[in-house]
Amino acid sequence: MFIDSHCHLNFPGLANDLDAVFANMRANEVSHALCVSVDLATLPQVLELAERHDNLYASVGVHPDYELEHEPKPADLILLAQHPKVIAIGETGLDYFRLTGDLDWQRERFRTHIRAAKQCGKPLIIHTRSAAADTLRIMSEEDAASVGGVMHCFTENLEIAQAAIALGFHISFSGILTFKNATLIKEVAQNIPLEKILIETDSPYLAPAPHRGKTNQPAYVKHVAEEIVKLRNISLEEVGEATSSNFRRLFLKQM
Repeated sequence: MFIDSHCHLNFPGLANDLDAVFANMRANEVSHALCVSVDLATLPQVLELAERHDNLYASVGVHPDYELEHEPKPADLILLAQHPKVIAIGETGLDYFRLTGDLDWQRERFRTHIRAAKQCGKPLIIHTRSAAADTLRIMSEEDAASVGGVMHCFTENLEIAQAAIALGFHISFSGILTFKNATLIKEVAQNIPLEKILIETDSPYLAPAPHRGKTNQPAYVKHVAEEIVKLRNISLEEVGEATSSNFRRLFLKQM
């Protein structure tokens, strides 16, 4: 019924207990998960997981927090994205919260990922933190709308969400949506079209209530869906069917 659109199963806390992770997914009706790349050094781990498990997919990308000596070129990302289980480019984007100073390299890396996505025809997974204006500007300048994608772990306001949707992007909610003080994000979840919503865990981080502070896992994406049920006054089945259909339409149309 549910799909976790963003997780990191190769990270410590999950990679050493995958049998339990998959058992918990089955018990909570989480059928599939997208294991997202954050750098090229650990990409082989992500691809190996996707190869071994029919219900896992992979992405190719370098996270904006990872400052590298050698930046990936579009050709590098395009070549890696030819793997049959790779369904997206990212995560990529801008993060002005964790890093400061001259971040031109970060903006250029973001452009590189968008150009690669356009050339290989795969949607983008975009991370933005304290950088919404520049993120949207670069998305517009580079015509990211031509491939679309998702604004993952969304934490911005309704205006930013609507601007991203206008560029052809989905909005993905994580466990943060279940936090009591997440009023801004709850407003977004209430007001954007259901056909533009995805759900995720970003596990092993950001465990939702009632597991806050613990290691997150794909099974907990059900709690995000339950919060959307409360906010929109619709059934859990409707949320599950809509978000799973949205995932397949965005990421699997190429397969």
